Amino acid sequence: MTGFLQHTFDGLVNGAFYALLALGLAVIFGMLRVVNFAHGAFYMLGAMGAYVLLTEFGVPFWWALVIMPVLLGALGMALERAFVHRLAQLDPLYNFLLTFGLTLILQDLVKSRYGVQSIPYATPGELGGSVDLGLFDFPTYRVFVLVFAVAICVGVWWLLTHSRVGMVVRAATERPELTRAFGINVGRWVTPVFGFGIALAGLAGVLAAPMRAVNPLMGADLIIVVFAVVVIGGLGSIFGSVAAGFGIGLVQAWGVVYLADWPILSQTLVFIVMAAVLMWRPAGLFGREEAPA
Repeated sequence: MTGFLQHTFDGLVNGAFYALLALGLAVIFGMLRVVNFAHGAFYMLGAMGAYVLLTEFGVPFWWALVIMPVLLGALGMALERAFVHRLAQLDPLYNFLLTFGLTLILQDLVKSRYGVQSIPYATPGELGGSVDLGLFDFPTYRVFVLVFAVAICVGVWWLLTHSRVGMVVRAATERPELTRAFGINVGRWVTPVFGFGIALAGLAGVLAAPMRAVNPLMGADLIIVVFAVVVIGGLGSIFGSVAAGFGIGLVQAWGVVYLADWPILSQTLVFIVMAAVLMWRPAGLFGREEAPA
């Protein structure tokens, strides 16, 4: 029983990263209908930026947790104004290819400066040690990551459902023509929303730095799983993305342990779940079904 609870907690912690990344993707897709393949690269930049701030400027983790999301959010807004919005009226494939190319550029820029070797990032001293959770001890930093990620997800949900800004964003996402009819300039919200989604990816990267090896390719494999998470939860669904993120984290943790004798099955379990969900609900668990033509 203790082993099962430990694996469950590990799954929830991994799911916290999926939830933050999927939340950013869902926000961007909901407003712009852009599948942002560069999300994993911005996650990597968040972790790498935290490392650079610490080693070259002496900026500790707590400040990096604020500085990097702000910087990457500003970079995301600049990229949206410079490139993404110019392709908004074209086939979505164009923006997908744009963000894919942007991923390769960002990865190569980081590799040219820091190489491809993994770089360690020390756990903040205040979050060292472990926490007694009753049946087992768990690293304090991982407990912090889980609690912090849940707080961020709840905060974003509250912002989108209980504030005027959130109501405008949701209205512009779901009924842009009707929103414009009420005199609201939908276009002015596009750039900040894109930057906000990128900031969430950067935040996840900073959180990941003390737990995972920092390297230029750390977001490359992760983004494939995050796309599966978004599809399972429902494209554009905020709640669905977060719920699916934590759910897939649990599925992976249990699969690695209980399907250890079938390594191929455990590695592809996420995509098996995605295929099953799409066969049952093509719009995802919490996505809206398209009206028939």
